[in-house]
Amino acid sequence: MSEVTRILEELRRGDHGATDRLLVAVYDELRRLAAWKLARERPGQTLQATALVHEAYLRLVGDHGAGWENSAHFFAAAAEAMRRILVEAARRKARLKHGGGRAVRELDEADAIVTPDALDVIALNEALDKLAREDPIKAQLVKLRYFAGLTAEEAGRMLGISRATAERYWTFARTWLYCEMTGGQEPASGAGPG
Repeated sequence: MSEVTRILEELRRGDHGATDRLLVAVYDELRRLAAWKLARERPGQTLQATALVHEAYLRLVGDHGAGWENSAHFFAAAAEAMRRILVEAARRKARLKHGGGRAVRELDEADAIVTPDALDVIALNEALDKLAREDPIKAQLVKLRYFAGLTAEEAGRMLGISRATAERYWTFARTWLYCEMTGGQEPASGAGPG
């Protein structure tokens, strides 16, 4: 039994002191996951990895341990929490009162115009929600691969499917999401999430 799984068991038994031990045990991995996820975001993202980790952790332990079965289950939940935080940030940024949709002119580079495309995260989230209604396993696979950074083998193990099936589902889901987000255009090589 891993240290994280042991601490999660302590949380399930009501040991609220385990919350602090859990943060120490998972912080580096959550920070790596957050940094990896933020590196894949469009330019203009103002959220930092540390803030993303802290917000996700607070959401996760707010329930005093939501009954995660093991460390893989916990990290999948953490990835989902991070996804939701990024989507919320993108929506907040896109709202007109926050200047959403307007070009930002850099003060120190008068000719440079940066247009953060926060709607891509929102479009991916909406497409992923639609895929979840049509094929929950493929949607969960995307969340595990794209948001949690798991390999096809790791995600397949969590979903109870073979590595080959996970890779087939991943290829299908990426193409499906790309077509959904672009109105049916055929993807270019390597296009789409992940």
